[in-house]
Amino acid sequence: MKKLLITGASGFLGWNLCQLAKQEWEVYGTYFSHTVEIPGVTLLKIDLTDFQEIKRIFSEIQPAAVIHTAAQSSPNFCQSYPEISHSINVTASCNIAGLGADYSIPCAFTSTDLVFNGLNAPYKETDSVSPVNLYGEQKVMAEEGMLQRYPMTAVCRMPLMFGIAPPTATSFMQPFIQTLREGKELSLFTDEFRTPVSGTTAAKGLLLALAKVHDRIHLGGKERVSRYDFGRLLVEVLQLPAAGLKSCLQKDVKMSAPRPPDVSLDSSKAFALGYAPLSLREELEALRGKV
Repeated sequence: MKKLLITGASGFLGWNLCQLAKQEWEVYGTYFSHTVEIPGVTLLKIDLTDFQEIKRIFSEIQPAAVIHTAAQSSPNFCQSYPEISHSINVTASCNIAGLGADYSIPCAFTSTDLVFNGLNAPYKETDSVSPVNLYGEQKVMAEEGMLQRYPMTAVCRMPLMFGIAPPTATSFMQPFIQTLREGKELSLFTDEFRTPVSGTTAAKGLLLALAKVHDRIHLGGKERVSRYDFGRLLVEVLQLPAAGLKSCLQKDVKMSAPRPPDVSLDSSKAFALGYAPLSLREELEALRGKV
């Protein structure tokens, strides 16, 4: 089996990707602050902001491909700590693309739907970027820097993701479930729209992009949904207590980072390549009893 290097294995997406990729690859996963164990995957503790460490890992493993999912993905954290987040989100990403070029291997990178300002959805790959927060800005810088270093990179713009998570991470769904099960109030936006997919579907999309895509690709789901309507479906399918679910508007909640209203992705380019997200109901039904 060929060797695949996956950064960010202790994160939600990286962990889901490792589960799927290990069926076809000899997988090496990196983590930094959260120790994780994944049967069948070799885990390596590494500081991706240290270029010499990344270089050493490439030299020792000699990977046949790399998928870079590691990031500081909290928009509020990035807004408050721009230098720390820049070092992992931009500098490390560009260094990994440079090493991908040095080794002439397939390279995929996870960007975000938050590169857009949310005023002209749904967004295609060719639409101009206009992030409203620092996290989105850093991902734009990483996209451009990586493609300059290595034009063969697959830059995968990811939507909101949900599903089974490792002990070291959560998707946006886990806090929702916990809050409702505890009988507490959960207020969700009726005016923020995304095109969510499960972690498993996202992982399939990344492996597809790794094999078939150079340049940018959108890996969103097929349904545009508000956070509140997603919450309603979650309550129905997973049979959660509904009493605490309330609707609110973005302006009702004070946050460090501004949020765009609608960053729904047009992923028809990926669908044409064989990317096939299920409906949100089917995705959630598959999780019943597991979350």
